[in-house]
Amino acid sequence: MVDWKITPGLTPYDEAVAVMEARAEAIARGEARECVWLLEHPPLYTAGTSARVEDLRDPDRFPVHVSKRGGQYTYHGPGQRVVYVMLDLNRRGRDVRAFVKQLEDWVIATLDDFNVTGEIREGRVGVWVARPEKPRTASGAVAEDKIAAIGIRLRRWVSFHGISINVEPDLEHFSGIVPCGITDHGVTSLVDLGLPVTMDDLDVALRRRFEECFGD
Repeated sequence: MVDWKITPGLTPYDEAVAVMEARAEAIARGEARECVWLLEHPPLYTAGTSARVEDLRDPDRFPVHVSKRGGQYTYHGPGQRVVYVMLDLNRRGRDVRAFVKQLEDWVIATLDDFNVTGEIREGRVGVWVARPEKPRTASGAVAEDKIAAIGIRLRRWVSFHGISINVEPDLEHFSGIVPCGITDHGVTSLVDLGLPVTMDDLDVALRRRFEECFGD
């Protein structure tokens, strides 16, 4: 069984990390069940283990937290659903690539509930949405915007950190960083795509699709 936790309001980042680390340790010791935690953060930037200093364009705009998750810089803030996944890969198979693919498939399946086609791109972390209504890229390709980010960490084969999906954040806040080190693509959200999706709507879809993607 997996515990589902939804925290209203805005949860401070350092507080969330402390809770995740403690829960992951308890799961590894067999003293707690796996957990999926849904929350929102106040506006902030996080720097993953591959973050480059030059990708922080506006270091004084919001607090910057150094994170031990994989990936580069990302933004969290109100209107973005952050999903922290504390799952035991000891019993789910010790395969990091397969686990990341499950997370990607989960996001894509969830977006499909709202008739949004999310896609994965080689060399670009996260989930992307084609924007044919926008000008094409310099190479002539169809424009694509990022709608979800993925970044995890494992300790004793228990995961923490996870994914974030843009419901209705202030997309201008992403301009203070180079999101995930990618400069030639934009960022979007469900509301930016013209869909009146609420956080509650997304949470229902996430839980339903989790069961089919992770087998619980």
